[in-house]
Amino acid sequence: MKRTSSVILLALLCLSVFSIFAPKVKAQQSTVDWWPMYLHDLSHTGDSTSAAPLTNTLLWSYQTLGNVAYSSPAVVDGVVYIGSYDHYVYALNATTGAYIWNYKTGAEIDSSPAVANGIVYVGSKDNKVYALDATDGTKIWSYTTGDKVESSPAVANGIVYVGSDDNKVYALNATTGTKMWSYGTGSAVVSSPAVVNGVVYVGSEDDYVYALNAVTGGKMWSFETGDQVDSSPAVSNGIVYIGSDDYNVYALDAGAGSLVWSFGTGSYVVSSPAVANGVVYVGSENDNVYALNATSGSKIWSYATGDEVESSPAVANGVVYIGSDDNNVYALNATTGDTIWTYGTGSLVDSSPAVANGVVYVGSEDYNVYALGAISQSIPEFPNQLLGLSLLAAGACAVAVIAARKKRINGKIMQE
Repeated sequence: MKRTSSVILLALLCLSVFSIFAPKVKAQQSTVDWWPMYLHDLSHTGDSTSAAPLTNTLLWSYQTLGNVAYSSPAVVDGVVYIGSYDHYVYALNATTGAYIWNYKTGAEIDSSPAVANGIVYVGSKDNKVYALDATDGTKIWSYTTGDKVESSPAVANGIVYVGSDDNKVYALNATTGTKMWSYGTGSAVVSSPAVVNGVVYVGSEDDYVYALNAVTGGKMWSFETGDQVDSSPAVSNGIVYIGSDDYNVYALDAGAGSLVWSFGTGSYVVSSPAVANGVVYVGSENDNVYALNATSGSKIWSYATGDEVESSPAVANGVVYIGSDDNNVYALNATTGDTIWTYGTGSLVDSSPAVANGVVYVGSEDYNVYALGAISQSIPEFPNQLLGLSLLAAGACAVAVIAARKKRINGKIMQE
């Protein structure tokens, strides 16, 4: 009877260990503030609560077969997704940089992937928007527009919003790729839509910023700048922040489209603003990164790099991360603009950094994707492998239980 009770207790202990282990992993994954789309979120604030690196330690780099130009990383559940001029979308292990899968489109990729509900959405210069299975890269659907798709998708409420060089903004069913509506502007839409409170905000090379009804595509307002708008909007506290090739950064009332303030940089503003803690961060082709008061537009600081800044900032843990055409990635103190570190790549850095789990991910026109920093906690990138290890542990427990039920008689092991 004692032996039987011991066996039962051992079996229960094994089951407890197995059942407790898996939920702990899930909770650990959920604590990371992943970076699922261009500029982090649907508001395009570029602001992350993830741990952020204070060192420029190279964790890994992955070489593609073409420039990693304007495509910027999405990082979700331990996987980095990014496009390249070699026509491929890549999925890489966020911890090691190991190749997971790629998918070949018909042309170069400037669009940044967005990941939602296990699907990767991305545009290509082959005129298409793609939906790919995030696990294995299998194509779910593609939608053909009338020209290149350089804009980066935003996915909200089961709808994919994206611009095209055919002068239109599209709303596509996220599951099927069916067009729900399109809105025609006067020129190419390279800008990437932000979606906030049922409104789509986007710029166009017709010199306007637009606010569109997210359900119907109807125009709510438009604001005319002095030149084309390739910059993408950030929306925070009822204000839309966006740059223009007329050399200005604009703050517009999100409801009415009226001007709140503008700030002149002296050159094109292709960089998209990030907004964090009442400060707007943005780059300019006058080689500078700016920090502006989000309420008044007054300059707090500026930082001179060695060349044009078309990359868009990421902000995390009091640090601004941004690339420059001087081939460097910069980490700047968000309050003072002081240099924390720089990391030199082999070519232009127009890709915009993503921050997740203590690491900065960014592309370079030297063909590489870089991971800089230090993984802040252990994240299992491959749950199936983890489950396999758990099952092995359970199997070991089972062996122990069987062994416990054996007894030795006259020097021989007999089954009870």
